[in-house]
Amino acid sequence: MDNAAYRKASTTAPAPWGRVRRSRYWADRALKIVSTLFTALGAFVLGWILLMLLVEGIGGLSPAVFTETTPGPGTEGGGIANAIVGSLILTVLGIVVATPIGVLAGTYLAEYGKDSTLATVIRFVNDILLAAPSILIGLFVYMLMVQPMGGYSGWAGGVALAIIAVPVIVRSTEDMLRLVPGSLREAGAALGAPMSTVIVKISWKAARAGMVTGVILATARIAGETAPLLFTALNNNFWFSPTLMGGVSNLPVTIYQFALAPYQNWRELAWAGALIITLSILGLSIVARLILKKDKVR
Repeated sequence: MDNAAYRKASTTAPAPWGRVRRSRYWADRALKIVSTLFTALGAFVLGWILLMLLVEGIGGLSPAVFTETTPGPGTEGGGIANAIVGSLILTVLGIVVATPIGVLAGTYLAEYGKDSTLATVIRFVNDILLAAPSILIGLFVYMLMVQPMGGYSGWAGGVALAIIAVPVIVRSTEDMLRLVPGSLREAGAALGAPMSTVIVKISWKAARAGMVTGVILATARIAGETAPLLFTALNNNFWFSPTLMGGVSNLPVTIYQFALAPYQNWRELAWAGALIITLSILGLSIVARLILKKDKVR
């Protein structure tokens, strides 16, 4: 086709939509309708769950929930103060262990390893851990720590939660560091700064909002885990030992046990605990979004 014919073809008015692409038009409309219906269905189910959680959870809330320990079978009243504190300790312990490992591993993948064979293997293993059932991780830590130590402990629970959190932090750290422009690194290197200084002073500083967000999302990820704690920290109805040896009370396992119990006050406490966990995770997610939004504004 010569230039004149090409210009003529390119300036020709497009054919009417209805005459030429009627099948595509109806396919587009059908897809929009189906997508809207399924979106509405998902929103309805989610709203139904949240509404039920709010109604039942608020009905179970009282000052005793935050001040008293979990009740024994057949006893009245009680609270979940020990479970709340135990969950906080296990979650903090897991994040304290997972954060340096995840950040350093993600930094290696983004700054040093890149497309090397070792980096590819690490990414593959990290993706497997991201999709691994948490109950398998709990079983692994049970064999690794609970059996050799001769009993359940908060340390084993923290390690299990850390293993779950590490892949999330690794992925978010690598992704955020990859978004840092290479020109910033080149500028630091041009000033004579070693690679370690460029990473700490430039790359980490530029990506800190995304990295912090990854840690927050990892915290939300492990805050409601039940299966790994069944094999590691288990649970109890009292305040745990300062050494974290023996069963450590926690919200996820308490909710699991109380929800299946025949006692009305136990079920009410289970609803209250579920509401507390949900609001905590929602709060962490909102904080993560606000941090990212603030960084984009900058």
